Amino acid sequence: MKDGNGNPIVSPSDFGIITAAFGAKYAASAGIDLNQILFDGQVFVGLQARNALIRNAELAADVTKEQIKANVLKIYYQLVVGKKQIGSIDANIDNYEKLLRDTREIYKNGFAEKLDVDKVQVQLSNLQTQKLKTQNQLDAGNAGLKFLMNMPQKDSLILTDTLSDEELKSNILDEAYNYADRKEYQQLETSIKLGQYNVKRYRLSKIPTLSLAANYSQSAQRQQFDFFKGPYFTSSFISLKLNVPIFDGGARNARIASAKLDLLKINNNIDQLKSSIDNDVAQSRINMKSALITMDSQKKNIELAQQVYNSTKLKYDQGLGSNQEINTAHADLVTAQNNYYGSLYDAITTKIDYLKAAGKL
Repeated sequence: MKDGNGNPIVSPSDFGIITAAFGAKYAASAGIDLNQILFDGQVFVGLQARNALIRNAELAADVTKEQIKANVLKIYYQLVVGKKQIGSIDANIDNYEKLLRDTREIYKNGFAEKLDVDKVQVQLSNLQTQKLKTQNQLDAGNAGLKFLMNMPQKDSLILTDTLSDEELKSNILDEAYNYADRKEYQQLETSIKLGQYNVKRYRLSKIPTLSLAANYSQSAQRQQFDFFKGPYFTSSFISLKLNVPIFDGGARNARIASAKLDLLKINNNIDQLKSSIDNDVAQSRINMKSALITMDSQKKNIELAQQVYNSTKLKYDQGLGSNQEINTAHADLVTAQNNYYGSLYDAITTKIDYLKAAGKL
């Protein structure tokens, strides 16, 4: 036996305090630990709830996608209506360009005043300005639609859809709808499943848990740093741990009661959503029918205004009408056209709102 300085210990003349070293200068150890839960009710519930949790997240994304889709459709069809309006403005410009040429000829022949020519020129300039403003609005809407669709502004966006009265009036008499078609309803149903799993998880926290632990290690001690040589000492163990909950001051019961309350809230939210869906469908159906009636009325007004303008123009060409009459007739036609396109877009938006409310978008 050696002392702390490595010198041999000799028997002392008296038995007092002896300084001695009971370990080696260098020590090394390496081992592997294994821990595995064999039974835990909360873990099993978590595995069961995994798919429901993923589905809930997917439905949350679907709700956002549906809202984006509704906004995209509204802007898209606003541009479609704008294109139709541009077509009408172009037709009005062509009519007034012809009227301006005719009025100038009549003025040259002494049957009209310079004032009549100026009035037609003013109306033509107003139409050209209106076309420019409408085109600017279309360009802005086009850029907004690209942004909403996450489409690069440098790319071209071509409108391919058309509008017809038959398309707008289709499915308006379909009274049937299903709550489960709404993504929000599906999301709440999934939330109920998650709430039930939550209650189950806290209930299972009252039962014992069982886990397995194992260890394997080797160690060595040296006076010199030569661990690449033997020998090594091996140790290992395997254990089972049973954890039995006894008393936690009522915390588990409180968590169960809170989870049940949350589940009750979700059920109340479903009842409220059903009432909201009923109201949304009823309101959107009423608005859609009203918008379609207004659209049909404005379309008839365009036909009447066009007939009045054609008759007034014919009288003017024959020298039986005045410039004021034709300006008034054309102003009425433009007003009827603007009202029609406004009612057409209202019909589109109400149809989209109805489809979204019924879960059919």
